[in-house]
Amino acid sequence: MRGLWKLTLVEAKLYLREPVAAFFTLAFPLMMLFLFGSIYGNEPHPYYGGHGSVDVSVPGYMSMIIASVGLLSIAITTATYRERRILRRYRATPVRPAVILTAQVMVNFAMTTLGIILLVVAAKLVYQLRFEGSFINVCLGFMLSALSFFSVGFLIASLSTTARIAQVAGMVLFYPMLFLSGATIPRQAFPPTLRSFSEFLPLTHVVELLRGLWFGQAWSEHLTAVAVLAGMLVMGTVISARTFRWE
Repeated sequence: MRGLWKLTLVEAKLYLREPVAAFFTLAFPLMMLFLFGSIYGNEPHPYYGGHGSVDVSVPGYMSMIIASVGLLSIAITTATYRERRILRRYRATPVRPAVILTAQVMVNFAMTTLGIILLVVAAKLVYQLRFEGSFINVCLGFMLSALSFFSVGFLIASLSTTARIAQVAGMVLFYPMLFLSGATIPRQAFPPTLRSFSEFLPLTHVVELLRGLWFGQAWSEHLTAVAVLAGMLVMGTVISARTFRWE
């Protein structure tokens, strides 16, 4: 256990020293919040179902943080460690492989949580963010969503031969979902064909689940999203465990 905490602390320091990962997790969501918040404000409007623009956008930005950590940070960092033979050196130490992977998950989960806390606090202080749901339900939805995308990140790292390939694969998945899932642009603004297509994107289910729980909807109204995310978690974990290479 002592080795786990020491390794987790080291990984946390390395994460914060990586400007790209820290930017997309901690800074970019705040930039989006202040940019669109200054344009549209947060007054209730029928277009947003009686909610304000910021009220609707914050769960989407939460989804964006989850996706960026899973598809970019985890995938690129893990592939880089293997390419630079850091994983090989770790494996030669008394530290067990499970401890190394657990430390990675803990650090990325903690950074994702920190990014969301900063986002919510800023939205509450500046735009009087409204919350109508259950704190426990939102936390459970967040955990399911985060772990699902983390498993996909490890899967990308497992299948990528180099860090560059992992970076390209992560970006190819991340950026289309960022703009087509409702995380940044409300899906009700899409034409019908594009709206139908977006239903096949995993991040769309994260946005819909978190947004629904944020406004007090029941889990039973989002069974499809839960099934998709749970399936991603199981399949991503199983396949990455079988294909993961240490060198």
